[in-house]
Amino acid sequence: MNLNLCLDAVPAFLGFFDLSVAPPMLFYVYIPIFIISILFGFLIFLQDRHSSLNKYFLGITLSFAAWIFLIMFQWTGAYLETVHLAWQLLIIPEISIYIFSVLFSYNFLFNKNVPAIYKYMVALLFIGASIITPTVVNVEAFDLLNCEGVVGQAWPWIYVFEIVAIGVIVLFAIEKLIKARSERLKTILFSLGMVVFLSTFWFSNYFGELTQTYEINLIGPIGIALFFVLLSYVIIRFKSFNTKLISAQILMTAIWFLVLGILFVGTIENVRIITSVTLILVTLSGVLLVRSVRREVSQKEQLAKLNADLQMLIKQRESLVHLVTHKVKGAFTRSKYIFAGILDGTFGDVSPEIKKRAAVGVESDNGGIQTVDLVLNVSNMQTGTIKYEMKPVDLKELAQKTISEKKVPAEAKGLKLGSDLGDGNYTVSGDAFWLKEVMNNLVDNSIKYTPAGKITVGLKRTDSQVIFSVKDTGLGITDEDKKNLFTEGGRGKDSVKINVDSTGYGLFSVKLIIDAHKGQVWGESEGPGKGSQFYVELPIMQK
Repeated sequence: MNLNLCLDAVPAFLGFFDLSVAPPMLFYVYIPIFIISILFGFLIFLQDRHSSLNKYFLGITLSFAAWIFLIMFQWTGAYLETVHLAWQLLIIPEISIYIFSVLFSYNFLFNKNVPAIYKYMVALLFIGASIITPTVVNVEAFDLLNCEGVVGQAWPWIYVFEIVAIGVIVLFAIEKLIKARSERLKTILFSLGMVVFLSTFWFSNYFGELTQTYEINLIGPIGIALFFVLLSYVIIRFKSFNTKLISAQILMTAIWFLVLGILFVGTIENVRIITSVTLILVTLSGVLLVRSVRREVSQKEQLAKLNADLQMLIKQRESLVHLVTHKVKGAFTRSKYIFAGILDGTFGDVSPEIKKRAAVGVESDNGGIQTVDLVLNVSNMQTGTIKYEMKPVDLKELAQKTISEKKVPAEAKGLKLGSDLGDGNYTVSGDAFWLKEVMNNLVDNSIKYTPAGKITVGLKRTDSQVIFSVKDTGLGITDEDKKNLFTEGGRGKDSVKINVDSTGYGLFSVKLIIDAHKGQVWGESEGPGKGSQFYVELPIMQK
């Protein structure tokens, strides 16, 4: 393929570019900003690839990088065809910068996705720009003498569109300031950076074209540099994009590239100008970072104090729980012995009615003692006081014992307690006592909340897991109650109507025990009146 050289062009660099015709500031201004744009865009995007906000920001930075790439090609390209192509393609990133800026600003300021109508308008703009890209409406001619394009009739309208886009962002900011006064500083800093960036970009492009002095274009990227500085501060100050360290890294990288760019400047006069600009940006970045670091230190000191206060409150709570449970359990135990003495004749002969009442008292006290033990156990599990003795445990053997022990209370209520224990090895690493407590708790729950029907205790295994299940034909679980399962004090909305002794700590203790065994527990139900199923999944012990 034979390409025609621009007049007087010498493709000395890589056989494709002529760097001698580029203005001294081209490399200082464009190369660092090109690299920083791509770096900043992808680092933000990779924090959350599914975030629309991050995608829009990536769109801005990649569009700007593409624009810089094409502009540099226009300045340094040695061949007519490639320079002409760069002029033709410039319309796409030019429009894209403003489109993505509007979408990004809306999403950032209002913290919600862009309405569908905006997306349809964007799609139409892209389609329109793509259609006119290869036509004379975009580039109506090519000046062979100067090796540059002559813009077509579309460009005045593009500049109008860009002014409108800036105005829309200003309106977004005003609306945000009116609706959310608490975010005034965040809104002002973000909007200021965005408007300065787009306005500087528009000014340099419009007046560069108007005066045919394309060196003015070199001012454009300064706006995005300021935008990156302000956006970095917003990230640190207001924790935008769910990241903070990244902004400090970007600021330091930006400063590094700004200093590096001085190496490409040929004259000392330009070096002085560039060094002054760099000094201003470094000073601004340093002030913002120092303020942010001070704020971080202050917040850490406050968090340390709050954490110390919290630890003290936790210890006080633990002491109170142990004191109350000790006193309450002692009271239940003493009254239980009194009722037991009545039943065994310690206090002499009593009437059958009194014995009947005493039996009720013993049962009530036993329930109270169990409740106190449950609350105390949960407290100890949360603080790590309880230590699990991990040994090989045969879950099938534990399940069989549980079924045998719970058959009497189930049948006393008219329920059928069955089993579905599959053959095979059900050995896990765990504490037999506490795993037995899990099984007891789940079967007891089914007995309490199943008025009639049957309960089935199941056990099966997969290649790496053992699954223990308890299924019943009871009251079932509502969608609302499912949210409270396995939470501290979490009870069903109507659970107290069925079980007056319900505390909400039973299933919570089950979760704590299973979590300590590196397993999972969950409950399922098709709805009220359709029964429930509870599952415990534990890893099989490796040989």
